[in-house]
Amino acid sequence: MASPWIVSLVLCFVWGTWGQIERCPGYEAINVLEADSYLIADLVLIGNCSSHSDDIENLRLLVEYQTDSRLHVLITDTDYQVFQVQEHLLPRPKSQNATSSSSRLHFSYTQSPFTFSVTRPSTGDILFDTADTPLIFETQYIRLKTRLPSNPNIYGLGEHSDDFRLSTSNYTRTLWNAESPNIPNSQNLYGSHPVYFDHRGGSGTHGVFLLSSNGMDIKLGTSDQGQQYLEYNVIGGVFDFYFLAGPNPADVSKQYAEIVGLPALVPYWALGFHQCKYGYQSIDHVRQVVDNYSAAGIPLETMWGDIDYMSDRQDFTTNASHYPLEKVRQLVQSLHDNGQHYVQILDPGILNSGNYPTFNRGAERDVFLKAADGSFYRGRQWPGEVVWPDWIHPNTQGWWTDEIKRFYDAGSGINVDGLWVDMNEASNMCEHLDCLGSSSVQVWASRKDADLAKRYAGPVPFQGVPERDLFNPMYRIQNRWGDISSNTLWTNITNADGTSQYDTHNLYGTMMAIATRNALLSRNPSLRPFVLTRSTFAGVGRVAAHWFGDNASWWSHYRTAIRQLLSFAALHAMPFVGSDVCGFNDNATEHMCARWALLGAFQPFYRNHAEIHSNAQEFYLWPSVTQAAKKAIDTRYRLLDYMYTSLWKASSDGTPNASPLWFFYPSDSNTFGIQTQWMLGDALLISPVVEDNSTSVSFYLPDDIWYDFWTFEQKPGGGQMHRLDGVKWDEIPVHIRGGAIFAMRTESADTTAQVRTKNFRIIVAPGRDGTAQGGLYLDDGVSLDVGENKSEIVFYWDGQSFAANGTFGFDTDVQVERVVILGGEGGQVKTQEGPWGLGGAFGFRL
Repeated sequence: MASPWIVSLVLCFVWGTWGQIERCPGYEAINVLEADSYLIADLVLIGNCSSHSDDIENLRLLVEYQTDSRLHVLITDTDYQVFQVQEHLLPRPKSQNATSSSSRLHFSYTQSPFTFSVTRPSTGDILFDTADTPLIFETQYIRLKTRLPSNPNIYGLGEHSDDFRLSTSNYTRTLWNAESPNIPNSQNLYGSHPVYFDHRGGSGTHGVFLLSSNGMDIKLGTSDQGQQYLEYNVIGGVFDFYFLAGPNPADVSKQYAEIVGLPALVPYWALGFHQCKYGYQSIDHVRQVVDNYSAAGIPLETMWGDIDYMSDRQDFTTNASHYPLEKVRQLVQSLHDNGQHYVQILDPGILNSGNYPTFNRGAERDVFLKAADGSFYRGRQWPGEVVWPDWIHPNTQGWWTDEIKRFYDAGSGINVDGLWVDMNEASNMCEHLDCLGSSSVQVWASRKDADLAKRYAGPVPFQGVPERDLFNPMYRIQNRWGDISSNTLWTNITNADGTSQYDTHNLYGTMMAIATRNALLSRNPSLRPFVLTRSTFAGVGRVAAHWFGDNASWWSHYRTAIRQLLSFAALHAMPFVGSDVCGFNDNATEHMCARWALLGAFQPFYRNHAEIHSNAQEFYLWPSVTQAAKKAIDTRYRLLDYMYTSLWKASSDGTPNASPLWFFYPSDSNTFGIQTQWMLGDALLISPVVEDNSTSVSFYLPDDIWYDFWTFEQKPGGGQMHRLDGVKWDEIPVHIRGGAIFAMRTESADTTAQVRTKNFRIIVAPGRDGTAQGGLYLDDGVSLDVGENKSEIVFYWDGQSFAANGTFGFDTDVQVERVVILGGEGGQVKTQEGPWGLGGAFGFRL
């Protein structure tokens, strides 16, 4: 226990620091130049602050009305030394030069001290207001605080396992990517996405995105005066804000995707059921698992290889005894012959050994991060002592692509269908700075390459202010591992472009995902790459899918999976996501795994995955789980095209493929805190049993028309909670939203390729006005560029007539067998028999 005088000293320091912050005088706006679509000003420090580091005295303000719904506010140093996220890693959207008069957002400011606000002119709502706290802009600490309304509805701010609607009482979200076993609550996890949605019911929803990869604490609380606030405390970088007008929730999602990039469309096969376990002892074990799924009659689309396949945990190797290359190739070929797929894992840590060809080729190209004396920076990961790729180095992409093409060559190597990049936060098993010993070649100083200026043809801006303490900034973010260098790459390490890990840490995993996608494109230029990444940053959906990390086989994490789905799919422009079904750590139980098999089937990415010390949990091991999985996968596969269509919409314009209820019912305050139900696409409401070992579920049906998915029976909505008892272990409540139309295959199959040969039936669920609409997207499911070989079909029901129109470029023999119309008089279901081809428009009148 610390002595009382030490505690008192620490408290005095903290109170003194924050007292000093409150006295910081801020900046004055001068030299203001204002035009129709922009505002530029200089911001000059009024008086000394230096609360946590040195003041930056001269700043530049740029305000751009980029579109009618997007406002850009950038505050940076006039010398352009302060780090900004590299343009090639996250390209900025170009201003379309909207006018302040046409914009749905309005910027205003006070001159001295400089503060600013953003309002919604149509309602007069103040969306962002810094009036209470002058700006602080230092070399290692920047702060901005905005007022919030009372009892606000705030969502987002990156990957976490907390409530979907964030607590606003003394709550901190820390953004600093970290390995996070058992995904603890109130901690920073694997991904940093500094965007939040502020939902204000009937007056609209808006979003605020801070484009910064620096470590930060974002605090939500109430001042002594009773004012609700949100406060940014960032240990570097600039204030690069994008304000998104909405006003509908899905509008904000689409506007955010316009900034960070539209998500990539995954190949159709990726929607199938996947199986993995860390701990498959041999390729024969893997073969047995595949055969057991087949014998149990449970469709298996993709088998995954965890690090078991490697020789001593080294990338681009196979274990000669347990995973001989030829036997792995035979398994992969047999999977492909059956229409199945295979994915393997890669980690960023490269064994530091002259006996390892991958290391030697990387060393020859100088692609690894270095310590100050020019030696390779060393850490620990699965293979032992490792070095780490510098993904920014101009040679790294070529080296990584070459390694992937060598090892995964279809003729001589393992012909994988996708790659999984893990441990890329980056996770370092050297927990402390002295991990490898004080006599090692590690040097505590950042490196500047002598040839850096030559390589980049002169000085490079935005590298970061020199002479900073890159290990121990005075402001300590609430990193779950303590110091910012703990359990990760040392933050003083310099990248090839002169930036430091201090500033780019949160980008490391995304850079690995980008490099991996590029390598797969080089390997198969015409096919959509499939990359799964653990570590994420804003915009990574452009290149990769994501799973929610190393959860546990706990009921609480079963529930957490729903909240995380809502966060990533609806708010963070990452539609293809999911949890490790049945949990990764600890041991799954039969009833929990049965429920999770059902829940996972209605989430985009559907993979069963367990840890090496966990008991086996394949779906075929328990009779009740087998039954639940068969029903779940049968239903999922018949809905694959509905799910694929929603993913295509997400890739086309950012429309979320999974959403909270308030996205569809923004004025219904009862929906604002619901986090155990979700809308899958625009037609289906999923309401799983969420209580431990329960056969009962309570769920909310907003005031609308609803139909039971399983029986087609019309259900009363009325904006009420409903309780359903006696829910069997192979059942999950699903409802169809009135006003929707969607397509289902008439039957399931063993693989997604076989599913694509099955005919369709169209479900029409009329809304209160008797009409309904929906759509169906078809293409070959694998091509990177399908060109005109696609169909974008729109369905419409006006109460008496059904019509299918649109474009019909995809050539298919599949037909629509029937159209089923719900909600007839007395609950009658009407069926119009086809068939109709999908080569052109069709329709009928009842």
